[in-house]
Amino acid sequence: MPNPSCDIPGLGLRVPASQVPDPALDVPTASDRGDAILGGGCFWCTEAVFRRLEGVTEVQPGYAGGSADTADYKQVCGGRTGHAEVIRILYDPARISYGQLLKVFFAVAHDPTQKDRQGNDVGTQYRSALFPADEAQREVAATYMDQLTAANVFASPLATTVEPLDTFFVAEAYHHDYAAKNPGQPYIQFVSLPKVAKLLSAFPDKLK
Repeated sequence: MPNPSCDIPGLGLRVPASQVPDPALDVPTASDRGDAILGGGCFWCTEAVFRRLEGVTEVQPGYAGGSADTADYKQVCGGRTGHAEVIRILYDPARISYGQLLKVFFAVAHDPTQKDRQGNDVGTQYRSALFPADEAQREVAATYMDQLTAANVFASPLATTVEPLDTFFVAEAYHHDYAAKNPGQPYIQFVSLPKVAKLLSAFPDKLK
């Protein structure tokens, strides 16, 4: 179970989130598949952030990086299944690009400098991870991470992994839109909502 004392101390940034650069390379609109899988710690938090973006049509919490027989919340929380908690983002490439999703991912959705954890949420299931669906996404992800490193955007090296996508497993129904349905839950109040607030402040032009 996530620890409600986890906080977001600047998310590892040296610069304001609003000054995180745009990707120099992006997937062309015509070939953008409109489907991205990102892992940035507890999927309650990342889902709450990405649901707010203009062009995003659906966000599904789930698991990636492990096998089907252990793709359930109780086992994944044990940290021994190989899965990461992830979200699948379905979006309209004419309104938002894969590269712009990555910008939000690195700038406000989580701290990509923390290895196998987010704050007090500790374990490989909370790792910062990208699961590109094709070669175009993989190239954009790798290039953008190099760009952020060269620009000295973060105070510590990026811990984000780029991993092959075998299968995405949809999480149990009660996890879907969890933050919106449980606004009084302590973890949501102290971890999820501050990230949403950071999004609202840094990128008002990207909101629905």
